[in-house]
This record gives sequence, structure tokens and C-alpha cells, in this order.
Amino acid sequence: MAQTKPQDNESGERQASTSTHVQAEKRSRESRFLRACRRESVDRTPIWLMRQAGRYQSEFREIRARTSFLDLCKNAELACEVTVMAVEMLKVDAAIIFADILLPLEPLGVGLEYAKGEGPIIHRPLSSLQDVQSLRPCHAEEHLGYVLNAIKLTRRTLRQDVPLIGFAGAPFTLASYMIEGGSSKNFDKTKQFMRNETPAWKLLMERVAELTGEYLKAQIEAGAEAVQLFDSWVGCLSPIDYRQYVQPYTKKVIDTVRGAAPLIHFGTGTSGLLPNMVQAGGDVVGVDWRISLDRAWQTIGFDRGIQGNLDTTILLSDRATIAAEAKRVLQEAGGRNGHIFNLGHGVLPPTDPDNVRFLVEFVHSQENAASERVVPT
Repeated sequence: MAQTKPQDNESGERQASTSTHVQAEKRSRESRFLRACRRESVDRTPIWLMRQAGRYQSEFREIRARTSFLDLCKNAELACEVTVMAVEMLKVDAAIIFADILLPLEPLGVGLEYAKGEGPIIHRPLSSLQDVQSLRPCHAEEHLGYVLNAIKLTRRTLRQDVPLIGFAGAPFTLASYMIEGGSSKNFDKTKQFMRNETPAWKLLMERVAELTGEYLKAQIEAGAEAVQLFDSWVGCLSPIDYRQYVQPYTKKVIDTVRGAAPLIHFGTGTSGLLPNMVQAGGDVVGVDWRISLDRAWQTIGFDRGIQGNLDTTILLSDRATIAAEAKRVLQEAGGRNGHIFNLGHGVLPPTDPDNVRFLVEFVHSQENAASERVVPT
């Protein structure tokens, strides 16, 4: 019998590896979560949770006791560990990479610090055109490569049928942090800046939009099968201000990744902005609990998916309340294709992990209501 040449073995291994990759990619693509992003039918409503890896978990707190938040984000192995840990603990339908929306601000040179007990602080906030012009150049591959490495490692570590979500902060939210010097209640400095320093505002938003689009695209190329754009603070604006000062830049980000992967466009307190957010783009629109899911979907339009929208504090209640409220959200979805169950924002630190697991199990226990009440899409 003729001996097999080494290169034949190598060729066979490459073919087997390629075949395995294609099969894994197909399994991920057929997941409930990605099917819902595409508004295709699913057997059960997919669920994942914002901040599903976090301080409510004792295992996460143990890791945080050994390392700072920023070091955790920059350590690909640890970021992968907590990302995968949350999926295995909760049995959710998607993972979201452990990172933070403000990471791009550090290489810009504004003095980002995660102060213990105080949240993020910007030591050199922006107040003029000169400040904006002085921002350092920032490129995703060069300055945020640790996030991309974490995505690559997590994608290899996760079960192949579990999609991985990447994310970034939207231009308005990142700009507001840089102007306010941290979080804010009224965003008075931000609103004053965008109205009184309009050339500086436009330059800032252009730079952030370009960086954010590049960052999300790099995450997709690294292995993220969907991405979420967090506009956590945009709900402080009126519709007219959103259209004039924000929408063009958010649209630029979304257009950059259009077609590369499903994008979830999420904001809090955005009931009055939903039509404008739809115009900015997104395959799925995420909504919080301040508007009923059915009314939000009617406003958004049934030609795109919706994500949400259980009040985060419900998970601090008893299980009967959790089940009743989760069932209400599912009923408001009306059995339409394209609903992804989530909280209106992240899991709160005092939350009992068993309540989170119960919520996931309850949503999964409800066969897709579409089989009982078929509603036109």
C-alpha cells in the first residue's frame, strides 16, 4: 500500500478544519438569537441579558477582588472566562463580550479612570474646539486590540451554537461622558456644548462616529456574530435635538457595519425618540421598560426586530412576580417573529443569581407564543 504523503495529511486536516468551521458557523447562524435578529421563526423566544456577567455573581466578585476593572477588560483570558461563565451559569441564548463602552476614551487621552465606588471619571473633560482638536488619534486594531483578542478567544471557547455579541457606545453617549467628566443627571454641559460650540460638537461627533464604526467592524471581523450600539444617555434629548445633533452620526456608525452582522440599536428613556432611532438604523431596536413592548413595536414598525424590556428591578422580586411580568412581556410581543427577550438595562448588583436563572428558565419554558396565536408580521 502506498504511503500517504505528509502534504496529503495536511490537506486533509485543513479540509476537516474548514468543514468543522463551516458546520460551527451554520449552527451559530441557526441559533434562536440570530434567527430572531433576522425576524425568522423560533421555537422559543431567545433571551440574553445586559450585564449578564457582573457583580451579582459571587464568582465574578472573586475575580474582581484580584484585579481592577480596567485590567479585567484588558486581559483576554479573564474577559473570556467571565463571558463564558455567564452563559454556562444562566443558559442564555447569546454571549456578550465582557468589556465597557468607555474603553475607546482611554487612548483618546481624556484621562479615563474607573474609580472604585464612584464609577468612571474623565479627568480632562472637553470644553472647547481646541480640546477636541487635541484628542489623540485612536484606531481599533492598534489601541483596542485587547477587546478583539478577547472576542477571538471567546469565540473559540464558547459552544459553537452560542452566538457572541460585540458592542460599543454610541457617539452621543461617549461624547457626553467626555464633556460632563463622567455620568450626569441633566447633561447640561453636553447640551450647552452642542448648541454653543457647534463646530467643536460636529468635529467631536465625526471623530467618535468614525472610531465607533471602525471598532464595531473590527469586532465583527474578530468573530462577533452580532453587535449592539449602546446609546445609554440619549434619552435626555428632545426629538428635534436628536435629529439635528445626533442622528447623522449614529446613522454613520450603523451604515459602516450594515450587512456585516445584525445590529441592535439600544437606548434608555427613548420612548419619544423611537421614530428617529429607526431612521438612524438598526436591525433590532432595544427598548427599556418605560414603554410597553407592544406600543414600542408599533412605533418602531414590524419590519424590524425588538429587544426588551423587563424592568431590571423585577428581578429583585419574588418568583411569582418575575413569572407574571415576564409573561406579560411575551404577551405584548404578540407572537411576532423578531422578539429578543432582555431587561430594560443591566442586571443590578443586589440581584439574586437564582432569580436570573429562573427568568431564563421561565422564558425558555414558554413555547413560542406564535404557535398559539399567529400574528401577521
